[in-house]
Amino acid sequence: MKLNESQKLFERAQKSLAGGVSSHFRALDKPIPQFFEKANGANIWDADGNKYTDFALSQGPMILGHSPAPVLKAVTEEMKRGQLFAGQHVPEIELAELIQKHVPCADLTRFSLTGSEATQTAIRVARAYTGRKKYIKFEGQYHGWFDSTLISVAPPKEVRGPLKSPIVVGMTKGQTESVLEEAIVLPWNNLAALKRTVKEREKEVAGIIMEPVMCNCGCIPPKPGYLEGVRNLCDKKDIPLIFDEIITGFRCALGGAQAHYGVTPDIATFGKAMAAGFPISAISGTRKFMDLIANGEVMHAGTFNSYNIGIAASLATIRLMAENRQEVHRRIRRNGKALMSGIRRIARKQNKPLLVQGLGPMFHVGFTPKKEVTSFRDCDSYDAARYGQVVSAMRERGVRLIGRGIWYVSAAHTEKDVEKTLAMFEEVIRNE
Repeated sequence: MKLNESQKLFERAQKSLAGGVSSHFRALDKPIPQFFEKANGANIWDADGNKYTDFALSQGPMILGHSPAPVLKAVTEEMKRGQLFAGQHVPEIELAELIQKHVPCADLTRFSLTGSEATQTAIRVARAYTGRKKYIKFEGQYHGWFDSTLISVAPPKEVRGPLKSPIVVGMTKGQTESVLEEAIVLPWNNLAALKRTVKEREKEVAGIIMEPVMCNCGCIPPKPGYLEGVRNLCDKKDIPLIFDEIITGFRCALGGAQAHYGVTPDIATFGKAMAAGFPISAISGTRKFMDLIANGEVMHAGTFNSYNIGIAASLATIRLMAENRQEVHRRIRRNGKALMSGIRRIARKQNKPLLVQGLGPMFHVGFTPKKEVTSFRDCDSYDAARYGQVVSAMRERGVRLIGRGIWYVSAAHTEKDVEKTLAMFEEVIRNE
């Protein structure tokens, strides 16, 4: 496939956009950041007219596929009423009630615009509740790009320290060193390490935050009993447990990962799939924590909070998900599982060291000799360059994938899409 127009546009963009892009992660696209012109259903077209079956899905939000008619209709109707009131309106109550109905921890909810804002608020609530400063987070997990949370997301080997007590590592120039003192970093999926740290530093810990599925690095599920163990520990020590469900929320199940695994956090954050591509985020939690926001002890504000369009999109999306005994999620999971099993079958047939793991609605594919990856440091075993060649070869065949290995599946993907993708994948792996 030719990328001539994308190349020209990228050269033009670099003259007015910093780095030619509007997000750091888009600059990492190979061979160049692609420019896109339209998208519909499971497909997206670039500026050169190339059509792709899309498993990037805008990094996850497009859970219903691109341009879903029910959501666009709801947004169009809402825009006739107004775009932004900066005041209360009935649909935001309806959305909060809908989240309350389906999300286990959601006694009360507040709306924001981005995931980074929501997770920042969650940590603030935890600190207000405990009166402590430090929070525990886990290597390889991403909780937004703000200074105080962009910590040990992908720390280089030479600075990350020992596994049992990782060094807290900042991830960008310009990040104040003082924020590193606010975090305690641990290996994920290691309950013994967490218990030991809490025992030693209990009086410092304001809260524990985690992706309940480690989607941003390897799409690593929790080990059996791990989430339950963390929940029990938090209950015993009265430490707030925060689930960052910006990716897993409304994607792996209608009630998020907490509903899927049957483990309820004290506070959770949501975004991405919640509005099927429109910007919005939410922080939900049990009443004793959310009351700190409700009574004004914890500051939470924002001009665009609960703006009309995001609320309307979220209402339409979640209502659609809830219809027909949640057929949307059954279809997504069915097609995701079919892709996972098909890729595994191809790897065995071609005798290639491919590991596929995840839940189906999202999963990870990578070259590694390991039979299982359970933590960030296990991801060192992945051959990123080798998988990058597969991504390029699949793009040449009209399939859009994310270079770091995560696949997202939407309700718009069909069995035919799965079959065609697997046929192309087998061809690529056979010639790899």
